[in-house]
Amino acid sequence: PDEIMQQEIRPLVAVDIIEQLHRQFAILSGGRGKDGAPIITFPEFAGFSDIPDEDFLNVVTYLTSIPSLEAASIGFIIIIDRRRDKWSAVKASLTRIAGAFPGNLQLVFVLRPSRFIQRAIADIGIKLYRDDFKMKVPIIMLNSVSDLHGYIDKSQLTRELGGTLEYGHNQWIHHRTAIENFAMTVKTTAQMLQTFGTDLAETELPNDVQCTEELLSAHTDHHGKLKDELKLAVKQGATLLTCIREPVTRSANSKLSPDELENVATVERLLAQLDETEKAFDQFWTKHHLKLEQCLQLRHFEHDFREIKLALDNLMEAQTGFADIGDSVTRVELLLREQKQLEEKGQEPLEKAQSLALSGEQLIQNNHYAVDSIRPKCVELRRICDDFTNETKKKYDILGKSLELHKQLDKASQWCEAGIYLLASQAVDKCQSQEGAETALVEIEKFLVTAKEHQLSNPKEFYNQFDMILTPEIKANAQRILKKLEDVQEMFDKRHVSLKKLAAKQTRPVQPVAPHPESSPKRASPKITRPAGRHTQEYAMNTMFSFICALLNCLLVNTNSPPFLSFSHIINELIETERVYVEELQSIIEGYASEMDNPNLAHLIPSALQNKKEILFGNLPEIYEFHNRHEIENCIENPELLARCFLKRKEDLQIYEKYCQNKPRSEALWRQCGDSIFFQECQRKLDHKLSLDAYLLKPVQRITKYQLLLKEMLKCSKNSEGTAELEEALATVLDIIKSANDSMHQIAITGYEGDVGELGKLLMQGSFNVWTDHKKGHNKVKDLARFKPMQRHLFLYTKMLLFCKKREENTDGHEKTASYSFKNSLKMSTVGITENVKGDNKKFEIWYNGREEVYIIQASSVELKNTWISEIRKVLTGQLEACR
Repeated sequence: PDEIMQQEIRPLVAVDIIEQLHRQFAILSGGRGKDGAPIITFPEFAGFSDIPDEDFLNVVTYLTSIPSLEAASIGFIIIIDRRRDKWSAVKASLTRIAGAFPGNLQLVFVLRPSRFIQRAIADIGIKLYRDDFKMKVPIIMLNSVSDLHGYIDKSQLTRELGGTLEYGHNQWIHHRTAIENFAMTVKTTAQMLQTFGTDLAETELPNDVQCTEELLSAHTDHHGKLKDELKLAVKQGATLLTCIREPVTRSANSKLSPDELENVATVERLLAQLDETEKAFDQFWTKHHLKLEQCLQLRHFEHDFREIKLALDNLMEAQTGFADIGDSVTRVELLLREQKQLEEKGQEPLEKAQSLALSGEQLIQNNHYAVDSIRPKCVELRRICDDFTNETKKKYDILGKSLELHKQLDKASQWCEAGIYLLASQAVDKCQSQEGAETALVEIEKFLVTAKEHQLSNPKEFYNQFDMILTPEIKANAQRILKKLEDVQEMFDKRHVSLKKLAAKQTRPVQPVAPHPESSPKRASPKITRPAGRHTQEYAMNTMFSFICALLNCLLVNTNSPPFLSFSHIINELIETERVYVEELQSIIEGYASEMDNPNLAHLIPSALQNKKEILFGNLPEIYEFHNRHEIENCIENPELLARCFLKRKEDLQIYEKYCQNKPRSEALWRQCGDSIFFQECQRKLDHKLSLDAYLLKPVQRITKYQLLLKEMLKCSKNSEGTAELEEALATVLDIIKSANDSMHQIAITGYEGDVGELGKLLMQGSFNVWTDHKKGHNKVKDLARFKPMQRHLFLYTKMLLFCKKREENTDGHEKTASYSFKNSLKMSTVGITENVKGDNKKFEIWYNGREEVYIIQASSVELKNTWISEIRKVLTGQLEACR
């Protein structure tokens, strides 16, 4: 391309002087002298003297520029044909040529006028005016063309000069314009290729898949168009070459003139240059196209890497959050199932990660230009996969240990319970005889044989074996069971000694006083008649034995954990965790929330967080003030007051619902600003191991903790005083949790033009299959709707029933969040309900305006259906009573 670009641009081309060339007052016929000198002929032309100097100079200059430099350096031969003209014309021609001919002259032949007088004048004139012509070359005056043949071969002269050279002036002009046009085409094409190549070299590679695909497509389209231009140019040159060679092709006896041969050489040279340009461009394009394809491969790899990395991070986060090791066999087995589900859930992203790592390694093997960017990502993917696999194995090991631990604890506890039951079931009256004592003794000894199979190992060995999973709670439970084992063993030892004594000697019968095993702890002991005299000692012994049996019967009411131990333990745990909870709330408010108003830290607070403290922390200060009153600590001496405390503050506990409603906004703000230096500085000052978002979850965890602790208290105080109040307190906490959960769904309703706050209390919410059957609709539409259910999420308020469509959307690359698009609503004051639908016990109907609109609703279970029907019936009954 540079060779073509740097060629000297000729001052004139044929198209610029096409009219002057058509006048044919000077021609380059293609003939040559004996030494190869180009011949320029000035044919007879009546108006030669009238030709403007500029036109004459342009034509002569153009003709002298056509032959090769080698031929032009020999010098031009000029033939002036003035056989039919006068001497004045000869003189004018010689004068003009001498003054304006731009090339190197070798000879000038003049065919002088043929008329006698003009020839004589010419002979005289040439002698007189030869010096005036200022020509340094010979001027040969010829009388006829035959004289000219003595100097120049006939084959180099046109027919007008008695020669055999074929020359067509119009064809000559056509060839010249075509050659020059082709040369311009070659030059323009080279310029386009060079410009495109420069643009490609300077193009910056995009950073995303879409832009890279668009750039690759655009460059490929442009390349295709340029290749089409090249093909057209080559086709143009080939056609031109065929036209120039046409005489030789038509007749084997024909030969091309030297000028025509030079034209052929010119066209072939241009075609060769075009071919070289195309090869150079194709070589450059191949490299550029490969780089663009590799760039697209890289962008796809990076895009897939980001998606898979996010999925793996979420997986690892779920794995990391899977820290619970269980507090019972059932719980551990549930955790093992959940771990299995997590492992199965992780198979797809793990397989994708491994596949992507293989793809990355394949790119590296294919000499991708971005090896330094691809290799670390492949290493990272494999590392995360290995970490997840190893962590999963560790989790299974820990849970396996935990399962073994709790099974041992359960076995020991069950042995204790079986032993207690055995002791309690041995009636005192039957043990008074030798035979009865011996039978009881056999039962005792037989039971003690199973001790080693079910009891815990040596406490020290036990703690060493399970040291890695012994949390304070598990350790406390193990200690309690060990103590229980010790107590039961001691009771068996005492019973064993007593029975041995009874079996060794026959004692006098005494009145049986022990209660039956099924007697209740609250049942009064039967009245005992004190015997007189020497039986006083036996009476005392039997009374003590009766008391022990009664105690055992009390323990049988709740064999898992003695009431006086468990209730106290739960109260202590509640008070201790409440104290820690209040301290944590205080540290968050003072260490984070208050610091947002500190002018010294204002420069560290990101702009997105300005004036949004209430969004981030919600009503956390209100929760802190509520718990800072230490009311629960007053219940340590009077546990029965605990339930009353919850019931008394029932309305105040609604602050948790308010906190949960704000939580999505708080989490969105944290995701946006959580990595700012401000939070890092606050965490450093507080010396917290966890970041702020972990502490902002504490209120949600706390209200759930109340639920668990109240359930445990109910287990310990079943059928005792205060049970009803504890049940009511638990119901209160569960209602708050449900209300918080429902409100989280409620705030995600979109498209409802009214105020949901005016619809009354949200009673229920959930997803159902819904069919519609409207009398006003077209029959076909009704039939279609009847068999194709809609997925709808229903919100039941005291005043309105809303039908919404659940949608799930990704938020900033995080897990999916649900929203509910409003579709329809029914006023509860105008609806009716049909509780059973024929053919499906999980369906019920809600109809409107005398069954003009009927909604057939299918629940996921019969229990869920009955729950909704019960709530709807309560609403309708309440409205009826209000109307009455």
